[in-house]
Amino acid sequence: MSRSLTAAACAVALGTTVMVAQLPADATPRAASTTTTTTTTTTTGAADELAVSTRLADRREVSAGTRAYSIGFEDGRFYANGWHITGEMGGVWTAPLKLVDGVWFGLDNQWVGPATTFTSGWGYSRYTLPDTAGLKVSRTDFVPDGVRGALFGLTVTNPGAARTTTLTVDAHSELMGQYPWGFTGVTPNASDNLPDHGLYDGKNLQFTDQGALPGAPAHDYAALVGTAVTPTSGQVGDQFYGAQPGHRCTGTEPGAPADPKPSACDDGPFGRGTGGRLTYSLDLPAGGSRTVWLAVAGSDQGLQAAHTELDKALADPGAALAQKQASRQALSQMTQLSLPGDPLVQQAVEWGKQNMADLTQNATNLQVRWTNQGKQFPAPSGTVPSATWIGAGFPDYPWIFGTDAEYTAFASVSVGQFEAIKGHLRTLREVSDLLNNRSGVVTHEVVSDGSIWFGQDSRTQNADGTTAYNFNTDETVKFPSTVALLWRWTGDNAFRDEMYDFSVRNLRYVTNQLDADHDGWPEGLGNVERGGMGPEKLDNTVYYIRGLYDLADMAKSRHDGTTYAWANNLARQISSRFDSTWWYAAASQYADSLVDPGDVQSFQKHWIGQTPMEAELQVNGRTQAGLAPYAHGNAALAGRENDCYSGTAPLSTGLFHTGCGGGANGQGEKVIFGLTTSIQSVGEGNYGRLGAGQQQRYTHALADPMFAEPATGGTPDEQPGAMPEIFPSPDQGANIDRCWTCRSMFMQAWGNYGTAWAVVHQWLGVQPDLGNGQLVVVPQVPSGQPSASVTHLRLGGGFADVAASVSGTRYTTTLDVPRSVGARKVWIGHTLPRGSQVASVLLDGRSLDTWTTRTTNRGLEVTVPTGSGSHTLVVASR
Repeated sequence: MSRSLTAAACAVALGTTVMVAQLPADATPRAASTTTTTTTTTTTGAADELAVSTRLADRREVSAGTRAYSIGFEDGRFYANGWHITGEMGGVWTAPLKLVDGVWFGLDNQWVGPATTFTSGWGYSRYTLPDTAGLKVSRTDFVPDGVRGALFGLTVTNPGAARTTTLTVDAHSELMGQYPWGFTGVTPNASDNLPDHGLYDGKNLQFTDQGALPGAPAHDYAALVGTAVTPTSGQVGDQFYGAQPGHRCTGTEPGAPADPKPSACDDGPFGRGTGGRLTYSLDLPAGGSRTVWLAVAGSDQGLQAAHTELDKALADPGAALAQKQASRQALSQMTQLSLPGDPLVQQAVEWGKQNMADLTQNATNLQVRWTNQGKQFPAPSGTVPSATWIGAGFPDYPWIFGTDAEYTAFASVSVGQFEAIKGHLRTLREVSDLLNNRSGVVTHEVVSDGSIWFGQDSRTQNADGTTAYNFNTDETVKFPSTVALLWRWTGDNAFRDEMYDFSVRNLRYVTNQLDADHDGWPEGLGNVERGGMGPEKLDNTVYYIRGLYDLADMAKSRHDGTTYAWANNLARQISSRFDSTWWYAAASQYADSLVDPGDVQSFQKHWIGQTPMEAELQVNGRTQAGLAPYAHGNAALAGRENDCYSGTAPLSTGLFHTGCGGGANGQGEKVIFGLTTSIQSVGEGNYGRLGAGQQQRYTHALADPMFAEPATGGTPDEQPGAMPEIFPSPDQGANIDRCWTCRSMFMQAWGNYGTAWAVVHQWLGVQPDLGNGQLVVVPQVPSGQPSASVTHLRLGGGFADVAASVSGTRYTTTLDVPRSVGARKVWIGHTLPRGSQVASVLLDGRSLDTWTTRTTNRGLEVTVPTGSGSHTLVVASR
């Protein structure tokens, strides 16, 4: 798709000649004439753009930077949406502060829009808008990294003689924090939101909110809206929603539908904002274009800081956009895949890189407070001066989670985004140690102001005598493995050392505090947030075993013999008893939990039943794909491919949260998450099940909603190129059909685990252990595909290239590893189908007499030692 807005056009600022031409104070631009909306979806064209032209008012979108983001709808309007703070999770945000509900443009007494086509680009959003007042119009939104503000570029093209037009800008403020929320029982509450105050300062709209919520410290919030030049006039008032009527949805207003679409709601029940209007005179040359850059910027540190951010945003918008695009292109250059047999998954990985970059954020001065799920708001336990993280999802989960990051990390390393996930782990460690007095417990959910909703090291007794935990065990046992993952891919011993003490404390705590009956199976909450489960959860056990092996590996590299012996021996002891304890033979699946006394198996068909196949172990320096033995793992994976556990077309074919007839109430939960589907995808790959009815079924289920989900008429779930949290499922339809407060995230990070990791680690067989100076590459090309390759794969301090192909019984691997990667030892190989026999092996054209074979859950791995440089291995089977 050709771009209508070039970098040169972006650089054109509002003309310096300002003529007095304005609307009367009480005038409102009328709606622009409508145009016919096309009904096609574009998923081809420029590699860095995707477009959609249907149901734009029902689709959300985001333009994001590291210090701010803007969430609106794809028709160019800003409706109320989100549920953490009812209806307020959209608009322009700079963590932890919301600035405005939205902005709107008008030309010569006509409102611009709604858009006819929305284009999602790498680092920006663009709207094709209907002709307005005889002028052609488009809009580009983006957020410069490092700036607490968003930019909206309105490009106006004049097809006729030179003329002057009046440009009107409306903005509606909503200064409020990301916490507190509006749930019943939360204190302070979003209903305590203080009113904003508006002022036209002669150049910008100025919004402030000063004071304190009940029981909270005083705050000084400020937002500014303006351009690089002075308007002809400005005014403030209660409304100013552009073409939107300013309708407030509360769910209780007379005659209100029970579940309105977002487009019916312009504000929510907690909105206490105000509005304003700026008017400009714009000279348009004959046959020429002008771009007006409007900035929305702000700060939680008062007006002076907000002005600094506004000045940064408006310094050179064109150059900032070019820089933004260049930075996103640079991210795309890492892990350059070629998957001629599966272009859909190749495209999903490519856009997944952008999703994770959109969700990468930074904030300062996080005041760490334990809110106990909103029941209190005490003085802070301490302050984290600066935090970087990969947000879980937009719009309701943009902050810091333990479990999300621990899955997202696998995708992050696969595409070379090392720094963001390192920052996330540092943030989790700092917040957790402040909150939990260095006990080793990893916190669960941290809002960007430092408020902790859940994840404190504390427990109470339920009425039935069971234990109520205020933290999730799975996040604590997964943390050491995430550190080890980064260490192996980067070879960064300093990062390992920085995280090591916390990692040791993670698993010492679980061993000493969460195994009351000393049977080796940890107690506490896992990732399935459902009742009726026994105290010992399957995912906690699986990840505990993996974590012990990973900690042992790091301890060995640090010559910490005591920790190595403890972790390695314990891992061996409990892993040897795992299968006999947890295998639920009646269903050929693994039990979800164990009930004490006696470790009685409980089988509820939750998605965590696949974690024994999904988790990969590092045992004595060798990769073990899957904890489950082959026979049980293969049977369990196959068993989840039927319609009891997995969806069928035309809905997503991914994995249900809970299979049919499962759960505490005897009912299945036929809701398909990106995470559940990723777990199945990775599990299939670990057992060599890569075919169309196996892993490919789940990788495609992950990719389809990003581009062409059949359930939504052949269009993306919401934003083109964004993987949502929940896919169109039997028990939950597409987001675009759901109400203003009952939608899942339209962009979620963790689902990229099931695509990026599957391709890079499993298909291409990249197994780095650079902390120990080693690299193994043993590809396994999916059946029915001729080849797979990657160039510019970030490993250690350099970049490697890997290619694999299959032709009949001939398996070829090509590897180029420069010395900068840091691998002192390199093994090149290929994975053959299980039961194969090797006929010959050639390395760089030379026939070998010896090679190493190993039967794993993946198949028959054939490897030979080599070194840095370029090498080609050809294995023939008989």
